[in-house]
Amino acid sequence: MTRNRNVEGLLFDLDGTLLDHDTAATTAFTAALTGVAGADVDHEAARRRWSELEHHAMDRYLAGELTFTGQRRLRVTTLFAELDLGSWDDTEADTWFAGYLRHYEAAWRAFPDVAPCLAVLAGEAVRPRLGVLTNGDAAQQRDKLRRIGLGTALPVLVASSEVGVAKPRAEIFHAACAVLGLPPGRVAYVGDRHDVDAAAANAAGLYGVWLNRAGAPVPAGLPAVRSLEELPALLGFGQPYGGAAG
Repeated sequence: MTRNRNVEGLLFDLDGTLLDHDTAATTAFTAALTGVAGADVDHEAARRRWSELEHHAMDRYLAGELTFTGQRRLRVTTLFAELDLGSWDDTEADTWFAGYLRHYEAAWRAFPDVAPCLAVLAGEAVRPRLGVLTNGDAAQQRDKLRRIGLGTALPVLVASSEVGVAKPRAEIFHAACAVLGLPPGRVAYVGDRHDVDAAAANAAGLYGVWLNRAGAPVPAGLPAVRSLEELPALLGFGQPYGGAAG
């Protein structure tokens, strides 16, 4: 990996990068489904299908085909029809999702590698400008940051619902750089998806980094880290890396 010492600003993805969305969603779904489905339902298969529906519905929301509430309703009504749990109307779907959401919010946690990474960055004599760039609803994403204790450390949040375009479009990366007050070439972006996050950031002129916690094969030429604790060194921050660039 080549360290980049030109970075003056750093943007993070939120879900899957700072916040452990998958664990929170799994915990919430298990609790919420138990209230309406009996033992005959394969709960593990239902959870996998719920995850698929989440990605499909969110893609349609980000493309402007569904409202934020509409993508939630689609996930609920589609899943329960497939599970032979009846045809649910919007009110029933909203009620069930409200229960799911309470469990989901209660399970929000930052990944354990977030705090050490931010501590190194905060210790810099000239601190990089920090923020979050995320696809999704701005109000919910800001609530996530606040509730996992990162609202102060990451004061800038740029969300697709406010910009009007979503990752991987270059426009949203450029909008976030403008909020930081820096040109794209001086900003790094790190996220847990190599295509929508790291590769898209690189295409937009930023220094994109893939947070590859699972250790999957890394596309040639794409900067990657296994943990956020490795990120400061990659970008040239941190006292142990204060010597000449390697």
